[in-house]
Amino acid sequence: MRKKQLSLMIQLAISDNRLSEREERLIFNLGKLHNISEAEVKELIKTPEPIGPIEALTNDEKFQYLYMVIQMMKIDRKVFKSEIEFCKDLADKLGFKKGVVAELSSKIYSDPVITADREELMKSAFRYLK
Repeated sequence: MRKKQLSLMIQLAISDNRLSEREERLIFNLGKLHNISEAEVKELIKTPEPIGPIEALTNDEKFQYLYMVIQMMKIDRKVFKSEIEFCKDLADKLGFKKGVVAELSSKIYSDPVITADREELMKSAFRYLK
């Protein structure tokens, strides 16, 4: 996982103006898993990196970003309107119609151990490309 992907997850996690213990634990675990030091993760939490030019991303990368933020939105089992709006805005910026969030959200689990059929999710998501 690159720092930008982790940074995007941090932005979603703090979009409700708080970072839950569960969200923070997931962020630090993902950082550790991908050799991002605890100090670097703390810095990203303070100052998340911008995700950069959307046009440079492949459709697969766009889907991956969307998948991750929807999973992060659900990780603390409390979904706030601000988090949904963040996901919709991100989907729009990534070139998806905002309805993709509801479609994927119903099929993406908050627990990363429970996997969904990613190929099927990608097909569903790509139907929402503008």
